[in-house]
Amino acid sequence: MTTTQPLTPSWIADVTMEELEADPHPFYERLRREAPVAFVPQLGLHIVSTRDLCLEIAKDSAHWPAVISPAGGRTFGHGAILNTNGPEHTELRGMVEPHLQPSAVDKYIDPLVRPFARERLAAIEDNGAADIVAEYFEPVSVRALGDLLGLDDVSTDKLREWFHKLSVSFTNADMTPDGEFANPDGFIPGDEAKAEIIAHVDPKIDHWITHPDHTAISHWLHDGMPEGQTRSRDVIYPNLYVFLLGAMQEPGHAMGTTLAGLFSRPEQLERVIDDPTLIPRAVGEGMRWVAPIWSAAVKVATSEVTVGGVTLGEGSLVMLSYGSANNDENAYDAPTTYDLDRPVIPNLTFGGGVHACAGTYFASAVVRIALEELFETIPNIELDPAHEVNFWGWGFRGPKALNVTWEV
Repeated sequence: MTTTQPLTPSWIADVTMEELEADPHPFYERLRREAPVAFVPQLGLHIVSTRDLCLEIAKDSAHWPAVISPAGGRTFGHGAILNTNGPEHTELRGMVEPHLQPSAVDKYIDPLVRPFARERLAAIEDNGAADIVAEYFEPVSVRALGDLLGLDDVSTDKLREWFHKLSVSFTNADMTPDGEFANPDGFIPGDEAKAEIIAHVDPKIDHWITHPDHTAISHWLHDGMPEGQTRSRDVIYPNLYVFLLGAMQEPGHAMGTTLAGLFSRPEQLERVIDDPTLIPRAVGEGMRWVAPIWSAAVKVATSEVTVGGVTLGEGSLVMLSYGSANNDENAYDAPTTYDLDRPVIPNLTFGGGVHACAGTYFASAVVRIALEELFETIPNIELDPAHEVNFWGWGFRGPKALNVTWEV
């Protein structure tokens, strides 16, 4: 017998947000096996955890339009591209996509990323050791997007700070039984970051309105608008927050995840260092192995619908767990093992359907170039045995640190 609200398996109530942040794998593995569509009271919505069901919903935008998680809505505000559908979504995609099309990316990506990557490596290559996430991956990731957007006058450290504060806010998802946020103060860091962003960007928008240039935000203001008109800041800012969170740091997470995966297979790391043409394949497997955006996409049922044998009522919210889908045992052999030679099966790292990530090509190119430069400069890189590799996050996931050594 089905129900309009699936029963919550009793063990779900005992799972804490802290446990999910530390290691979501056991939770999602059990969900895939026992309850691939399950209501999770801590989140106030349903989780869909298998690859087939995530694909089914992601591709059906007519019956499953996108919405945003409560914490995401509180973080970004109204009008974010993640929370739009139909003509409004098409218009926003038209705003952000021109700079992210492969033909455009190929023209600017090398001079955007490679010089800064070389600069960062030159600063550390004589040290013989580093937390490569903090000292190289994160800076390259945020600098690439920051410069593309037109935030070249914002320091790398400040961009990293904005990302981390927005991430704290977006993942502050714990809900009370009556639908309130369990930790309202968890949004304070995100609010602080947004206030700083507005204070810094507002004067730049004033300038771009009358002096448009090649930067992405300038194009957001002008492209597709009637002569003499620009887009409202009410449109620009929610989508800027989305980019500063979902697009800024995630290439850095993907770099760290890929290197951590290769460290788990030393013979495969050696092959990639010897043959840089394998880097895109290594990155693809890294992002399948641990999806940088693990659980973020939320959809809403437009009518009563049966999914995975469970009937959900109209208005039901479901979170598509792409990280779980990428580790589905029914789609991948030994999915929690990193394997460069794994048969290539499309995964959900960048989502699916009309809301698939617009920055897929850009992000992949940033990761590729960063790893090309790293392996060229420090080909004898090794994992520091004195430090464990600790991944963190259930919404966004990547190594908190990745300590490496090399002979100078």
